Amino acid sequence: MRKKSICFVKIGAKENMVSFRQISESFEPAIEKGEFQVYFQPQYNHSTGALIGAEALVRWKSKKFGFISPADFIPALEEMSLIPTLDLYVFEHVCQFLRGCIDSNKALARVSVNMSRNDILSPDYIECLDAIRQKFDIPTRLIHVELTETAAVTGAQVVIDSIKKLHKLGYTVEMDDFGSGYSSLNVLKDIEFDVLKLDLQFINGAIGSDRGGTILSSVIRMAKWLKLPVIAEGVETVEQADFLKSVGCDYVQGYLYSKPLPVEEYEKLLGASTVGMIVPQMNIDQFVDAGRFWNPISMETLIFSNFVGAAAIVEVHTGEKCSMEILRVNQKYVRELGMNLSETEIIALNPCDVLDAESQKVYKAALERAAATREEQECETWRNITSGCCGTERICIRSSIQLIGESKVSKLYYVMIRNITNEKNVFQGMLDTERRFKAASEQANIYFWEYTVATKEMRPCFRCQRDLGLPPLLRNYPEPAIERGIFPPDYADMYRDWHRQIEKGVKSIEGVIPLTPNRIPFHVRYTTEFDENGRPVKAYGSATLVVDK
Repeated sequence: MRKKSICFVKIGAKENMVSFRQISESFEPAIEKGEFQVYFQPQYNHSTGALIGAEALVRWKSKKFGFISPADFIPALEEMSLIPTLDLYVFEHVCQFLRGCIDSNKALARVSVNMSRNDILSPDYIECLDAIRQKFDIPTRLIHVELTETAAVTGAQVVIDSIKKLHKLGYTVEMDDFGSGYSSLNVLKDIEFDVLKLDLQFINGAIGSDRGGTILSSVIRMAKWLKLPVIAEGVETVEQADFLKSVGCDYVQGYLYSKPLPVEEYEKLLGASTVGMIVPQMNIDQFVDAGRFWNPISMETLIFSNFVGAAAIVEVHTGEKCSMEILRVNQKYVRELGMNLSETEIIALNPCDVLDAESQKVYKAALERAAATREEQECETWRNITSGCCGTERICIRSSIQLIGESKVSKLYYVMIRNITNEKNVFQGMLDTERRFKAASEQANIYFWEYTVATKEMRPCFRCQRDLGLPPLLRNYPEPAIERGIFPPDYADMYRDWHRQIEKGVKSIEGVIPLTPNRIPFHVRYTTEFDENGRPVKAYGSATLVVDK
């Protein structure tokens, strides 16, 4: 026969010993006499000060033994399989309270009720729960069901089936005490919770430390990617609440705002409060399935790793100061960046540290345009990259940026890059050549320009800009030059065909074309530059005045 445990209960200055047998014998009479009382601990949005709901808790004020702590009677009732009876008792009182608020047209906020391991394993518990709700005609939107992490790992399939049943009935399901056990990540992977309750106790009060802060911000970021609102419980100081808000968790519960309150006090608080609601804190664009994207064996990950270009996911934190994190890169990104850096080393890089002040402005402006327009934006930035084998090199990166998600404190971007350092160096060489031969070209009537094959961008020389009124960059070339009349209509199709031939890999092409509305004959020539794989990258054009001899 198993030996029964004994718990200790303080009454004033005296300490009484209450055995499991005494608790067992006192339980049913206590239920009948209403000695168990429901308390409500409010939950708040720390950013707005709005009350968003409350958790229903139970207290036992025994006429025989005085106040008995939940830490004492709950383990005893769990061992004696009496918890389902108590939880249904609490749920009925919660429904009774909500019905009274509805009938009296008083302020309403949703209430979270606990569902334990014993409840899950108890036959027909959910049916009994919903029958009580229906008896009082309470909308399910006013009730959240909390499962502790311990309950969640009792038996995965039992929990999954229970949550499916609760979802089918319309309840919102919260995972309580996240972080208090050892299986939290596995539980989130396998079971579809709607809200995450974060237990601050698991970091032992070290919220301001580097380790504590890193753990919290990582957990909250993960929850945002899973579209899970997060409520932090056990919040006792303004410093804790402010830190949580800074990393994207607005919802808090704890003694900072309020201790658990009896019904009368909570009712007064509810009537004097602004009532808000819980919403997901990160909006992810519809085409991104966050859960599948982070799954290493999903199709989304396969595509990210193998079938797109050099890509990364970057998180940018709100604020004037440059603050960015690289969350994920594929192998093409690693190869494109070069410098023999590993994926781990690249993720550890702070993008702000490798960009100089001017490049930071350029990159930040592109990010802001991408967020404002919801369209892909491009920019070119120079970066100083250091590696153990290659030292420090200055490289130029062309970035294509797309916003994929945002919250109050950060934005997520999908970034594709191309290392264009060699191209920039070639172009710089051309500029140097242009400066050296500027005087000579003035005399020889030579115009020249650079054409980028992939983007169809044309960058004209200083004489093109001065004499022909061209801007420093023409997009969708050669159409702007044709529209301006530089290439006459009867030569337009031929000139377009030249560019199609360049895209296909022609090494050079030339001919005499009458340019400008005055139809002045110029000898126009293109020479194509190829990358290491033989693909056309640039074409360098020139136009030399034809002089009759």
